[in-house]
Amino acid sequence: MNRYRAIFCCLFLAGQLHSQPPSFTVIPLGVKGGLDESNLSSYLVARTGTTHYIALDAGTLYSGIRKAIERGALPGPGSMVLRQYITAYFISHPHLDHVAGLILNSPDDSTKDIYGLPFCLDVLQDKYFSWKSWANFGDEGEKPQLKKYHYVPMVPGNEMAIEKTPLSVTAYPLSHGAPYQSTAFLVKSGEACLLYLGDTGADSLEHSDKLHLLWQAAAPLVRAGKLKAIFIEVSFPSEQSDKSLFGHLTPHWLMEEMKDLERLAGPGSLKGLPVVITHMKPGSDHGDQEATIRQELTANNPLQLQLVFPEQGRRLEF
Repeated sequence: MNRYRAIFCCLFLAGQLHSQPPSFTVIPLGVKGGLDESNLSSYLVARTGTTHYIALDAGTLYSGIRKAIERGALPGPGSMVLRQYITAYFISHPHLDHVAGLILNSPDDSTKDIYGLPFCLDVLQDKYFSWKSWANFGDEGEKPQLKKYHYVPMVPGNEMAIEKTPLSVTAYPLSHGAPYQSTAFLVKSGEACLLYLGDTGADSLEHSDKLHLLWQAAAPLVRAGKLKAIFIEVSFPSEQSDKSLFGHLTPHWLMEEMKDLERLAGPGSLKGLPVVITHMKPGSDHGDQEATIRQELTANNPLQLQLVFPEQGRRLEF
């Protein structure tokens, strides 16, 4: 009898864990890695049940907000979402497909903080909000400073509580076509975590250990069931030559990196883990690269990841 009682308790607890309410609401404002300037990398993240969003990258803002309003994922009007719902920006790296929305919407935005590693904030200050390419909406750099945005440098591995939200964020450096850098952000709400990676290449191609170090930090969270999702890029199909990846991943290299995470977290630990595929490049008129990437990922998923292909403006819950 005790044996059956133990089995019942295990099944009950497993059901309870599976039915736990979501910890994060994610609104994709942009999901692609190029070609369509109205749909570039940007994800709003909030603790479920709140509207205190942070933006992870900001390649597209207003077009994505309008799409989310059309799909019922956000209330209108768009100006209210931009000014009141987005409380802070976290920029993984300063390439235009990750910051164009922030720059172009800055005249209509409200006062808020921009977080990032120093290399990223330096480019925003020196190259974009510089009066040479755009008005200086920052509180540092060339004068006059309009002081709408405050730069907040992050220290790798240091968790930072985010004002006006119940979230905290930790930054980890990534390699994006050495010597260029990018950033991963680990977002925490209570005990639950969500991991978002900006553009990144595979360690073996980048001659780097940045992803391995990130997986070392993430593995205990996977084992404890605290990591609710990983957002990670797959920019090209696997047929793209390694020398032409320019610091990006393919389905093949994604799976190689996921195997490294599983080696650290334990056999079978990634089964069912939501992995959100970001930054797919549509390609030219000669072929649908996105369809090829989807097919390759679905056909070769030995770790049984829960692959998620986000749509602009469609709410996700984790």
